[in-house]
Amino acid sequence: MNVSRFVSCQDEYSLVVREIEKDLLPAAQQYRLGLLPFFPLASGLLTGKYRRGTAAPEDTRFAKWPALRDRYVTPRNEDMVEKLQAFAQARGHTMLELAFSWLASRPLVSSVIAGATRVEQVEQNVKAIDWALSAEDIAEIDGITK
Repeated sequence: MNVSRFVSCQDEYSLVVREIEKDLLPAAQQYRLGLLPFFPLASGLLTGKYRRGTAAPEDTRFAKWPALRDRYVTPRNEDMVEKLQAFAQARGHTMLELAFSWLASRPLVSSVIAGATRVEQVEQNVKAIDWALSAEDIAEIDGITK
């Protein structure tokens, strides 16, 4: 058919998992690849439902799979999440909106792989990218997360 095929990377990428910015994203840019990030909410850490010093709610991933909790719930990540929560709240947004809007602002992100178990989660996911982050917002976020 003489058309270009669809080519993309699919890797973990979120406000708390940014290691791919060192090597993978520059390579993707050079080779003109898009990125489909998975775990955009760091398995729920970036939803705002987990609080430092409290047990994970029973019906959540962190309660059901302690290995996931142990992977994401670190002192560094908890500090970061608290600062991101304050950032989002000061602007009238949720953590989910921040996490998705930040990913949508990344030049190589083609779309976001977002899971949902309830209809309201799908609606929240769709609404999340309505927040267009400014260059100043992104600089402040980078200051928190890098």
